[in-house]
Amino acid sequence: MNKQAEKVTIKLNTTIDDQGEMEYNTVEESGQFFRRGEVDVLIYEEEIEEGAHIRNLITIKQDKVNIKRTGPITMNQQFLLNQKTETHYQHPHGQLHMETYTKSVTYESAATSCQGRLTISYTVKLNGMDERKHVLELIYE
Repeated sequence: MNKQAEKVTIKLNTTIDDQGEMEYNTVEESGQFFRRGEVDVLIYEEEIEEGAHIRNLITIKQDKVNIKRTGPITMNQQFLLNQKTETHYQHPHGQLHMETYTKSVTYESAATSCQGRLTISYTVKLNGMDERKHVLELIYE
Protein backbone atom coordinates (compact mmCIF):
# COMPACT_ATOMS: atom_id res chain seq x y z
CA MET A 1 0.00 0.00 0.00
CA ASN A 2 1.36 3.40 -0.89
CA LYS A 3 0.87 6.87 0.56
CA GLN A 4 -2.56 7.17 -1.11
CA ALA A 5 -5.31 7.66 1.46
CA GLU A 6 -8.02 4.99 1.59
CA LYS A 7 -11.50 5.56 3.00
CA VAL A 8 -12.23 3.41 6.05
CA THR A 9 -14.85 2.97 8.73
CA ILE A 10 -13.36 3.45 12.18
CA LYS A 11 -14.90 2.01 15.32
CA LEU A 12 -13.35 3.09 18.61
CA ASN A 13 -14.44 1.35 21.82
CA THR A 14 -13.15 2.58 25.16
CA THR A 15 -13.69 1.02 28.56
CA ILE A 16 -12.81 2.89 31.76
CA ASP A 17 -12.65 1.13 35.12
CA ASP A 18 -12.80 3.72 37.90
CA GLN A 19 -12.33 1.52 40.99
CA GLY A 20 -15.02 -0.91 39.82
CA GLU A 21 -17.34 1.68 38.31
CA MET A 22 -17.37 0.94 34.57
CA GLU A 23 -17.85 3.43 31.73
CA TYR A 24 -18.18 2.38 28.08
CA ASN A 25 -17.95 4.62 25.01
CA THR A 26 -18.16 3.83 21.31
CA VAL A 27 -17.39 6.17 18.43
CA GLU A 28 -18.00 5.11 14.84
CA GLU A 29 -16.85 7.46 12.07
CA SER A 30 -15.66 7.48 8.49
CA GLY A 31 -12.03 8.36 8.07
CA GLN A 32 -8.88 7.89 6.07
CA PHE A 33 -6.07 5.37 6.38
CA PHE A 34 -2.66 5.52 4.84
CA ARG A 35 0.71 3.88 5.32
CA ARG A 36 4.01 5.73 5.18
CA GLY A 37 6.82 3.22 5.36
CA GLU A 38 6.52 1.53 8.76
CA VAL A 39 3.88 3.99 10.06
CA ASP A 40 0.11 3.53 9.75
CA VAL A 41 -2.00 6.69 10.03
CA LEU A 42 -5.72 7.12 10.66
CA ILE A 43 -7.49 10.47 10.40
CA TYR A 44 -11.11 11.14 11.27
CA GLU A 45 -13.37 13.82 12.67
CA GLU A 46 -15.94 13.35 15.40
CA GLU A 47 -18.81 15.65 16.17
CA ILE A 48 -19.42 16.63 19.77
CA GLU A 49 -22.18 18.77 21.27
CA GLU A 50 -23.50 21.81 19.42
CA GLY A 51 -21.96 20.81 16.10
CA ALA A 52 -18.33 21.24 17.16
CA HIS A 53 -15.81 18.93 15.51
CA ILE A 54 -12.64 17.34 16.83
CA ARG A 55 -9.97 16.17 14.37
CA ASN A 56 -8.23 12.95 15.40
CA LEU A 57 -4.87 11.86 14.05
CA ILE A 58 -3.64 8.42 15.13
CA THR A 59 -0.15 7.27 14.20
CA ILE A 60 0.80 3.66 14.82
CA LYS A 61 4.40 2.47 14.78
CA GLN A 62 5.86 -0.82 15.97
CA ASP A 63 6.88 0.62 19.35
CA LYS A 64 4.69 3.73 19.73
CA VAL A 65 1.11 4.92 19.26
CA ASN A 66 0.20 8.60 19.26
CA ILE A 67 -3.30 10.10 19.39
CA LYS A 68 -3.50 13.80 18.60
CA ARG A 69 -6.82 15.62 18.95
CA THR A 70 -7.41 19.20 17.79
CA GLY A 71 -10.44 21.46 17.98
CA PRO A 72 -12.46 22.38 21.09
CA ILE A 73 -10.58 19.52 22.78
CA THR A 74 -6.83 19.25 22.29
CA MET A 75 -4.53 16.48 23.43
CA ASN A 76 -1.39 14.71 22.26
CA GLN A 77 -1.39 11.34 24.04
CA GLN A 78 1.52 8.94 23.56
CA PHE A 79 1.51 5.23 24.31
CA LEU A 80 4.95 3.69 24.91
CA LEU A 81 4.95 0.13 26.25
CA ASN A 82 5.78 -0.09 29.98
CA GLN A 83 6.43 3.65 30.16
CA LYS A 84 4.75 6.70 31.66
CA THR A 85 4.03 9.65 29.38
CA GLU A 86 2.57 13.03 30.24
CA THR A 87 0.45 15.54 28.35
CA HIS A 88 -2.25 18.15 28.85
CA TYR A 89 -5.90 17.58 28.01
CA GLN A 90 -7.40 20.95 27.05
CA HIS A 91 -11.18 21.32 26.82
CA PRO A 92 -13.57 24.30 26.87
CA HIS A 93 -13.83 24.18 30.68
CA GLY A 94 -10.09 24.14 31.42
CA GLN A 95 -6.92 22.09 31.28
CA LEU A 96 -6.02 18.81 32.96
CA HIS A 97 -2.58 17.28 33.46
CA MET A 98 -2.68 13.68 32.24
CA GLU A 99 -0.26 10.85 33.07
CA THR A 100 -0.57 7.69 30.99
CA TYR A 101 1.10 4.36 31.78
CA THR A 102 0.89 1.86 28.92
CA LYS A 103 0.57 -1.79 29.99
CA SER A 104 0.09 -3.45 26.59
CA VAL A 105 -0.24 -2.61 22.90
CA THR A 106 -1.46 -5.12 20.31
CA TYR A 107 -1.69 -4.14 16.65
CA GLU A 108 -2.78 -6.37 13.80
CA SER A 109 -2.80 -4.90 10.31
CA ALA A 110 -3.43 -6.52 6.95
CA ALA A 111 -0.43 -6.06 4.68
CA THR A 112 -2.48 -6.00 1.47
CA SER A 113 -5.58 -4.06 2.57
CA CYS A 114 -6.51 -1.26 4.92
CA GLN A 115 -7.93 -3.32 7.76
CA GLY A 116 -6.65 -3.49 11.28
CA ARG A 117 -7.22 -3.73 15.00
CA LEU A 118 -5.39 -1.83 17.71
CA THR A 119 -5.84 -2.65 21.41
CA ILE A 120 -4.17 -0.65 24.18
CA SER A 121 -4.42 -1.32 27.91
CA TYR A 122 -3.28 1.59 30.06
CA THR A 123 -3.90 3.65 33.19
CA VAL A 124 -4.54 7.39 33.40
CA LYS A 125 -4.13 9.86 36.25
CA LEU A 126 -5.81 13.25 35.79
CA ASN A 127 -4.37 16.12 37.86
CA GLY A 128 -2.73 13.63 40.24
CA MET A 129 -6.01 11.94 41.20
CA ASP A 130 -6.42 8.16 41.54
CA GLU A 131 -5.52 6.26 38.41
CA ARG A 132 -8.23 4.73 36.27
CA LYS A 133 -7.79 1.65 34.09
CA HIS A 134 -8.53 2.07 30.38
CA VAL A 135 -8.82 -0.28 27.42
CA LEU A 136 -8.95 1.22 23.94
CA GLU A 137 -9.96 -0.94 21.00
CA LEU A 138 -9.82 0.56 17.53
CA ILE A 139 -11.03 -1.38 14.49
CA TYR A 140 -10.84 -0.04 10.95
CA GLU A 141 -11.84 -1.49 7.59
